[in-house]
Amino acid sequence: MAKLRIAGIVPESVVDGPGFRYTVFTQGCRHNCKGCHNPQTHSFDGGYIVDTDDLLREMAEDPLIRGMTFSGGDPFEQPAPLAELAQKAHAAGKDIMVYTGYTFEQLLQKAESEPYVMALLRQTDILIDGPFILEQRNLDLKFRGSDNQRVIDVPRSLHEGTVIPFEFE
Repeated sequence: MAKLRIAGIVPESVVDGPGFRYTVFTQGCRHNCKGCHNPQTHSFDGGYIVDTDDLLREMAEDPLIRGMTFSGGDPFEQPAPLAELAQKAHAAGKDIMVYTGYTFEQLLQKAESEPYVMALLRQTDILIDGPFILEQRNLDLKFRGSDNQRVIDVPRSLHEGTVIPFEFE
């Protein structure tokens, strides 16, 4: 059981990744991207505290859920409880998608001094990385908001040592 500060959840999202997603919006973000879709999630003091086991239990009640998505805020500001939650969701047969304003390369560097960052990366199947850049906004992109953001196959990228794009079916 871990505690997590969140802004809210969407129990059946179809816009936060492939299939029906149980989406957790974390609270707290350092990026403050101009034009952010969720500016109310930036404050580290906002939102409310939840038990990650309660989130897992609620997700498990819905047989339509394909996976869990962590959005924000920035999930990598709270990597320890999210890594634990992702591990349990994987054990329940769900995939994990994470949105972050950090790049994959920045996360690897951050993981050198913050081991839970790597723990969350290792539990991530699909990563949308990079800050939202309003001047590069593109409404035609699948599951991302600006052209600079990448959709990354994290297990393959960690194994290969380079960014491997995720291919949607």
